[in-house]
Amino acid sequence: MLLNIINQSLFCYLVTQKSIKGSVCKMAISVSSSGLNLLNEDLSLPCAVLYHSRIQNNLNWMQKFAEKNCVKLAPHGKTSMTPALFQLQLNSGAWAITLATAPQIVSAYEHGIKRLMLANQLIGKQNMRLIHEVISDREVEFYCLVDSVANVEQLGQFFRDKNVNLNLLLEIGVASGRCGCRDKNSALQVIEAINRFKHLKLCGVEFYEGVIHGEDEVTLISDFINSTIHFTHHLIETNCFDSQQVLLTGAGSAWYDVVAKTFTEAKLNSRIIPIIRPGCYLIHDTGIYQEAQQAVVTRSQIACDLNNELGADLQSSLEVWAYVQSIPEPGHVIIGMGKRNVAFDAGLPIPELIYRPDDQQVNKVLNNWKVTDIMDQHAYLSCPVDADIAVGDMIAFSTSHPCLTFDKWRKIQLIDDSYRVKETLDTFF
Repeated sequence: MLLNIINQSLFCYLVTQKSIKGSVCKMAISVSSSGLNLLNEDLSLPCAVLYHSRIQNNLNWMQKFAEKNCVKLAPHGKTSMTPALFQLQLNSGAWAITLATAPQIVSAYEHGIKRLMLANQLIGKQNMRLIHEVISDREVEFYCLVDSVANVEQLGQFFRDKNVNLNLLLEIGVASGRCGCRDKNSALQVIEAINRFKHLKLCGVEFYEGVIHGEDEVTLISDFINSTIHFTHHLIETNCFDSQQVLLTGAGSAWYDVVAKTFTEAKLNSRIIPIIRPGCYLIHDTGIYQEAQQAVVTRSQIACDLNNELGADLQSSLEVWAYVQSIPEPGHVIIGMGKRNVAFDAGLPIPELIYRPDDQQVNKVLNNWKVTDIMDQHAYLSCPVDADIAVGDMIAFSTSHPCLTFDKWRKIQLIDDSYRVKETLDTFF
């Protein structure tokens, strides 16, 4: 009886693993001596893929950008939540990995990441317990944000009872923005509260400039950063930090060049470690972050020179491949891909490539092919009535806002430029 239950459980587990979205059929390995290939239909579509060559390009580009600007790189891991990519970034020179929630920190730690930044406040006892378990490992270097006396008191009492030190970064914010102290007095009150708890250690200052909007955003952002730098210098001069090295960190994926340039031009105190935290660069896209990167290259001579040096800018490395499901009317094509598979919050997916199984080549899609609507499991593709397209054709779509495509997949295929699968990457959202 017990053996039957075990066998049934094992069968259910294997079926479940094979049916995970983005997984491969194990029997397909024998299709060719070179292994799995997307074009051989060895993968169940829809399927999310990353191009290895483009990942390497983006990895190299941003690391060099950071080095040329004399800043450290702590990429935000929330974009991919793929520990294999975190390790790739660290191996290429990243200083740390940034994350947004306590469970994300735990996931990264469980996959060997030891220097971690929580770009958020640590709120709630269970979240504190999770972080306590992580920082009980003495090899871990961890930082989280504070912006209120109330949160400081909660953290102070919890980590005092645990007899464990917690590293803090003071978050500075802007009016009508997100988190962060709004003025000098409120920031000093938070620091005074930190000083009442010996287990809380103030190690730096953090900000996020992406919520600043206006007619001259570059000037507004630069002024905000300079004000934050000035305040950080004041805190150093008045011995407010508990660490010899003082972290100063900001920058999302849109304004990292302005942050880096402002850091460089400010002649920072020698105790300060300047850190930028862009997250989307490794994956990139053909939507909002492509537009943001074009603005970066326009503003930044270093970025422009880097493109010339490397022969390429950041590249969109993510595609979602799907079948043509139905063509119920000429020019009206239904794709087997929907909101469950691809981001749609910042623009609909863009058709890029088409492949007919057993054909000899992949072809680019014409500009007049467009996704016009998207449902849970289907997308509407508009194309000319005489377009060469058939049921069963495979179409590759690029995306806008990679974070909200990644979080729809537990497994993503890393492929080479010949569409051969190099590795299956696990995500941990």
